[in-house]
Amino acid sequence: MRTSSNIERFMEFKVRGNLVDVHQGEIFAAEVSVADGRITAIDQLDHAVENYLLPGFVDSHIHVESSMLLPGQFARVAVTHGTVATVSDPHEIANVCGIEGIELMLRNAAQSKFKFCFGAPACVPATPFETAGGRLDADAVAKLLADDRIGYLSEMMDFPGVLNRSTEVMKKIAAAAHNGKPVDGHAPGLRGDEAAAYFAAGITTDHECFTREEAEDKLAAGCKIAIREGSAARNFDALHSLIDDYPDACMLCSDDKHPDEFLEGHINRLVVRAVANGLDRMNVLRVACVNPVEHYHLDVGLLRVGDQADFIVTEDLTEFHILKTYLDGVLVADQGKSLLAVPPAETVNNFTATPIQPSQLQVAASGTTIRVMQAIGGQLFTNQIQRPCRVQDGNVVADVARDILKIVVVNRYKDASPAVAFASGFGLKSGAFASSVAHDSHNIVAIGTNDEDLSAAINAVINEQGGLSISADGQTDVLPLPVAGLMSTDSCESVGKAYSKMDQRLKTELGSSLRAPYMTLSFMALLVIPSLKLSDKGLFDSDKFEFVPLFVEEKPAK
Repeated sequence: MRTSSNIERFMEFKVRGNLVDVHQGEIFAAEVSVADGRITAIDQLDHAVENYLLPGFVDSHIHVESSMLLPGQFARVAVTHGTVATVSDPHEIANVCGIEGIELMLRNAAQSKFKFCFGAPACVPATPFETAGGRLDADAVAKLLADDRIGYLSEMMDFPGVLNRSTEVMKKIAAAAHNGKPVDGHAPGLRGDEAAAYFAAGITTDHECFTREEAEDKLAAGCKIAIREGSAARNFDALHSLIDDYPDACMLCSDDKHPDEFLEGHINRLVVRAVANGLDRMNVLRVACVNPVEHYHLDVGLLRVGDQADFIVTEDLTEFHILKTYLDGVLVADQGKSLLAVPPAETVNNFTATPIQPSQLQVAASGTTIRVMQAIGGQLFTNQIQRPCRVQDGNVVADVARDILKIVVVNRYKDASPAVAFASGFGLKSGAFASSVAHDSHNIVAIGTNDEDLSAAINAVINEQGGLSISADGQTDVLPLPVAGLMSTDSCESVGKAYSKMDQRLKTELGSSLRAPYMTLSFMALLVIPSLKLSDKGLFDSDKFEFVPLFVEEKPAK
């Protein structure tokens, strides 16, 4: 529960500007009166005024942990971009620390004026084919959904369980219905009858669409589409035309946003792009501001008399330069400067792995052809390709010339043999990099050109008990993430600067061709996204939902 000082609670003031009434599709000069945190009057003016008043932006699906910031630090930056609320799935920290991690997020967020709506993670762990640090069964999820601090059931990633009407899955969905809370979806690639069956189970949204055709199948099944543009998955260009055709059934979201990009902008940047693409301005603002509030029943005002005074002031309706952001009638951002206080940081973690040796990463050649995970920039899915392997001293090694690198997942929760496979698409010419941000179980994932640099990068993460690292030419850099191996306790500016330095080293010194190499790496262990992924237990075919061998079985010659 948020508290305010008496000064804030009884503050009265008036703001003038061209009010954007998204519900009525009108813009008119107005004076807005605010008292006790609410809008008490909106009086139309008969003369011209400067600037624009409009509802604040809402991110309809994000994992705050992906910003590498605690909620209070995240909020401090978000308000400078005109964001007033997020629909936040804490399943990243839940996969590491269970309920204890969720409680940390709720405590930290409650000390900020920013309007976080946290969900009850539906799939912890995401699959039974990996090792996670937390586990939430149907009873635990039902208990969370009964908590007033929890606003919805987070993305239901177990779409096979939904299609098969699994007892455990349906108990979670039923608990959400019992508490009157919506259910978020996660159904990458589902089309036609399967999409209809998935959403008929009571699921109401999806943020995993890659194409307009896929989105229209899901819209026909009755769900709302959250158009995603994050640091890794970038679907805005493929989907933004939906906004004018389905303005009441779309929202905007980030899903995952790294700190360097977050400093530059948030939902405001998507609004600018949508308007620049010729979409109807009112439709864009409905999607960016109104639809998430109405769908999730958020405690957020929409610039109407009686609403809480949550709104923004912009210079124009083209570039949407944010001048001021108000929450409950309190000015929280002014001319790009955040006025939000930052709650004290606390940490929680679950990390017991010990350093490894390069010899543990060797792969004995038992065939001539291997399955290779092909990363695709701007997407979460991978292609599954087959390539002849390069063998040296009886072991399969990276083939830098053909961009076939060694990828490793190390169990962070107990000492176990590393899982080793091969991947392409990263373009490294030397060195290795590693991360304890590895969706969704957040074991250590690393990719590199040689075993020495790979083990050095992995051990740097282990020694910090979580973080991002890079190793090449005898130099290893690391960005510590002491909160569950996912988040820093520092500011976005500090984390963003450190992250940018490592990102640039990856691209300029090691030669990575990806736009967001760390973010792309973090999804190479995400088993619920097709096609070929790697868990700490082995190579996994996400289409067949089963483990597959690294070496392709060779058919005897006829």
